[in-house]
Amino acid sequence: MNGNPPQIVVHADWGTDPAKRMMSVARRQFGHYSVSEATGVGDLGTFFDCLLQQCEQDETLLVGFDFPIGLAAAYCQLAGINSFRAGLQLFGQGPWADFYTLATQANEISIHRPFYPYAPGGTAQDQLVAGLGVNSMDDLLRDCDRATDDRANACWLFWTLGAKQVGRAAIIGWRDLIAPAIQHYGDELGIWPFDGRLNDLLRTKRIVICETYPAESYHHLSLSGGNWSKRRQEDRRLRGTEMVRWCAKRPVTFSDGLFAQLDDGFGATADGEDPFDAVVGVCSMLDVVTNYRSEGSLRSPHATTTDGWILGQL
Repeated sequence: MNGNPPQIVVHADWGTDPAKRMMSVARRQFGHYSVSEATGVGDLGTFFDCLLQQCEQDETLLVGFDFPIGLAAAYCQLAGINSFRAGLQLFGQGPWADFYTLATQANEISIHRPFYPYAPGGTAQDQLVAGLGVNSMDDLLRDCDRATDDRANACWLFWTLGAKQVGRAAIIGWRDLIAPAIQHYGDELGIWPFDGRLNDLLRTKRIVICETYPAESYHHLSLSGGNWSKRRQEDRRLRGTEMVRWCAKRPVTFSDGLFAQLDDGFGATADGEDPFDAVVGVCSMLDVVTNYRSEGSLRSPHATTTDGWILGQL
């Protein structure tokens, strides 16, 4: 990458359960990146400080998170939000005090309390549409969420039911990690793509945050073909073999611990999908960092204001 390559690249696979938050760390050494085995994310309060301790003062940390970093433009227009970054500083206080509190009943849904429902039973997406005043659930998708030739639509941020829902994880990521980090690090922290192009941010910031999406990352690493499931150990093991071949074509090496995880398929249980996605995500980020893939087309007119974008999505 031109400019200032990040010293450390981290991908965190996210969830509401702390035990399911896994990360893989790649460290730059002599022009190459060494990728470690997946481990737990740990305490959110010290997350960035612990990673920064591994960097020199003039070195940059690039961190990707598997949760939405942005808001649908249609919602922002109704809410009077012109900047996602500015919105993060409003949510949870004043008129936005209930923003992160899931609505328990349809009559509690509002622009200022958009996440719904708290629990299943008597709930419907039409209630969310009516409560927010949008035309359809489609209005709650960002441009980068929409289906591509390689994957289906991502899930709607504000609908908090179903195996694919992302809202609860995003709440934790925004409220407990990113918003406090903005307050603490100030101008040392940049959020891609809202604060600029990736090269520029890596040259001027100590911490750069970006959004990733495993379903997108599989395509980046050519893992998306065929009928396989990340919840099956044998399928993860076979995809691991493909990732080793990917590694051999990049200025990237895998640690002995990661080789062991790949060879084992990340364990016998379905929860092996979490460390698997952590590693897939960091490899996808390294494809961008090492100039094998563009940072993304940013083809949405709202990508740098409200929507955001998924790193590497063309």
